[in-house]
Amino acid sequence: MATTEHQKLAAAKAGTEPWKKWGPYVSERQWGTVREDYSGDGNAWDFLPHDLARSKSYRWGEDGIAGISDEHQYLCIGWAFWNGVDPILKERLFGLSGPEGNHGEDVKEIYYYLDNSPSHSYMKYLYKYPQQPYPYSDLVDENGRRGRLDAEYELMDTGVFDEDRYFDLFIEYAKVGPSDILIQLEVCNRGPEDAAIHMLPTAWFRNRWQYKEDGYRPEMELDANGHLKIDHRRLKRLRLYAEEVDEWLFCENESNPERIGDTHHNYEFYKDGFHEHIIHGKPTVNPRQLGTKAAAWLNRTIPANSSQKFRFRLSPAELEQPFQDFEQNLNTCKSDADEFYEWLQRDLEDPELKMIQRQALAGMLWTKQYYGFDVRQWLGGDNHRPDPPQHRQHGRNAHWQHLNNSDIISMPDKWEYPWYAAWDLAFHCVSLALVDPDFAKSQLQLLTTEWYMHPNGQFPAYEWNFSDVNPPVQAWAAWQVFVLEHEVHGRDLDWDFLESVFHRYLMNFTWWVNRKDTSGNNIFEGGFLGLDNIGVFDRSSELPTGGHLEQSDGTSWMAMYSLNLMRMALALSTRNKTYEPLGTKFFEHFLYIAGAMVSIGQERSSLWDDADKFFYDVLQMPEGQEISLKVRSAVGLIPLFAVEVLTPRVFDLAPQFMARLQWFLDYRPDLAGLVSRWYEEGEGQSHLLSLLRGHRMKKLLLRMLDSDEFLSPYGVRGLSKAHEDEPYSFYVGDEEYRVAYTPGESDSGMFGGNSNWRGPVWFPLNYLWIESIRKFYDYYGPDFLVEYPTGSGKKIPLNEIADALSMRLIDLFRRNKDGKRPAFGPHEKFQTDPHFRDYLLFYEYFHGDTGAGLGASHQTGWSGLVANLIYQVGKAKGV
Repeated sequence: MATTEHQKLAAAKAGTEPWKKWGPYVSERQWGTVREDYSGDGNAWDFLPHDLARSKSYRWGEDGIAGISDEHQYLCIGWAFWNGVDPILKERLFGLSGPEGNHGEDVKEIYYYLDNSPSHSYMKYLYKYPQQPYPYSDLVDENGRRGRLDAEYELMDTGVFDEDRYFDLFIEYAKVGPSDILIQLEVCNRGPEDAAIHMLPTAWFRNRWQYKEDGYRPEMELDANGHLKIDHRRLKRLRLYAEEVDEWLFCENESNPERIGDTHHNYEFYKDGFHEHIIHGKPTVNPRQLGTKAAAWLNRTIPANSSQKFRFRLSPAELEQPFQDFEQNLNTCKSDADEFYEWLQRDLEDPELKMIQRQALAGMLWTKQYYGFDVRQWLGGDNHRPDPPQHRQHGRNAHWQHLNNSDIISMPDKWEYPWYAAWDLAFHCVSLALVDPDFAKSQLQLLTTEWYMHPNGQFPAYEWNFSDVNPPVQAWAAWQVFVLEHEVHGRDLDWDFLESVFHRYLMNFTWWVNRKDTSGNNIFEGGFLGLDNIGVFDRSSELPTGGHLEQSDGTSWMAMYSLNLMRMALALSTRNKTYEPLGTKFFEHFLYIAGAMVSIGQERSSLWDDADKFFYDVLQMPEGQEISLKVRSAVGLIPLFAVEVLTPRVFDLAPQFMARLQWFLDYRPDLAGLVSRWYEEGEGQSHLLSLLRGHRMKKLLLRMLDSDEFLSPYGVRGLSKAHEDEPYSFYVGDEEYRVAYTPGESDSGMFGGNSNWRGPVWFPLNYLWIESIRKFYDYYGPDFLVEYPTGSGKKIPLNEIADALSMRLIDLFRRNKDGKRPAFGPHEKFQTDPHFRDYLLFYEYFHGDTGAGLGASHQTGWSGLVANLIYQVGKAKGV
């Protein structure tokens, strides 16, 4: 079925109509980021804190509430509000910096991504704004008093939502044309008394003129009819229409030199002009009514328990009646979005599952962001800024001077993590493929371009340290997107995409082999590998013992990577036989890695502990001693990811691969017999490639599916619950390094203490475990039974275990028998209030015992994978 939304996406892809030119590309936090840090000490949080954000112009991007921009972020549209009592005009979302939070950085606002279509032709956002003074100081002070063992102090805890004294601000965008955008704000006073609110839909240019040689400065002013005229040479002339407005305000997107101590600027009417004018009554707006930042100021009193709508329009046309047919056009755009999701959810019956999936995908689409960063220019300094200290040239990201980003990228969380991360992005693409496979493919290709990927083959990790190492999941994600585009959207397989990324992944794989196998023995390190706080030590830093870690997870990720590339090479060989030898290459890589994990023919410790039936990291000491670090964590379950099933059809289509493979297995029968079930055919005469034979796989599942160890009511924990009563300790001299089960927020300061893998449920690893179990089922079939849960006495096939784990994860967001959603945790208002209970948040991770959402509250990035789990539910029913 070709819905209207599909037609828009097709036009955008063909370049005939730029339906994606405008979207939700404005960050929710630009302050406190590395790219805005021009300090001498590299302390990004202190250099540009929230308090200065309203007064200091940004260098590389913009932030705002429910903001939209064009794809190059020349022009932004966002919102500012004032309830008449706050000390600050609410122009951006507030939160604690990393040092301020007792568990690291954390947004202290309540807002929701309610809807979004992949062309962004319809978008809906909800911001909840208290009518009492915003408790900025209370949030900072109370969280400052709390330690890592205490819960975070949240906005709901402050009492500002008591008696429902708040506004629901529903913001909708609907495109009549690619650049013709209807904007509606519905203000709902949920309180028992009439309440005043100031509303400022705001347009502003990103400040590029300070840093460009020609200094071109765009401008806004009122036209003869009182509408905002927006002139920028890179955009068509635009107008912002307001159906009603008390006053138009103008200032400049320039830093206020008095507040930031900058003597290089001498402009009037600075970036914080609206704040100073509305809050303090100062003459800080331009009386000539022109500038680079403008807003329509509306001051209204909303009666108790009622709502009012306010309408605006951004359009390239000079319209005599800009609001004619406004409601009809808005409803049409919403109906088009409904039609698209009805198509996507055609096999789903449960309205709860439909709602969860749609909000998850809305979050995925809202968390796109314009990301600009030229590291070479950042290191060297800019015009109109003090020269950075010389030592900066050898500091953070100094080895990434080729990196020059200016793109729309899917973010983990536009407030807490408003920068891309290589492995997060891979998971995002798997969910985005459900709604927009072209965007998903472009994101995976982006990381492989020469202005992202390092010349040595490494992918950039994230801006705090591009050289850090993320798990190599890009090839896995590319294959998922390749298949989902065909399966969900009915398109032909995109071989050009697969081939283009495959060549770049060859370079990245080589980087791993050359850089992360210290001993050259096919056992890999990699550092923290995304698993913050999971190990005994900070795995990204020099070990206190000296020596190095041989990592079960790093080695397993590389085994998985080998199988992913083998699969891609074999698929490509069906069209070009020159890829067959590469299939063999990665098959052999896999077997060498697999053999090394269990120390075949080597005088060294195995990562597999035969007594415990588990995989552990091994600490290689400088003097040659080897110590197994017996922490039962996700590190020991990640070997499950390295699994692939080869069917007879593969051998028919790749005879050279089969011949070379048979020779190798005859030459190394120890590898074939120990590591893979090669000589035992499975369902449909298939063959299994895995780090785990049936015995070892069952032993890992025995622990994974044990509720006293890894199995949570809501998925698989990151650390065994057995470490709750029996923490693991390792001593270096008199200093103890300790790992204990922590189901909720982190009690460790590693990586800022804002991420915790020592007990909670994490979506991306759970998703991969479920997928791996399904692959094992494809080989072993319905007669291979495993006890689930461990100790229950009930044995079921692996596919039913995968289904059961999927439902545990989905149940995080579904109402249970008590009518409560586990992810909402203990807050009664979230659970029962009709204005909260159906608005979902997709957190960074989830409490290992209760399922309560924790960490970044809007990390739909990878928790959005629940949309894929729900898709699989629908697909099973459809079949």
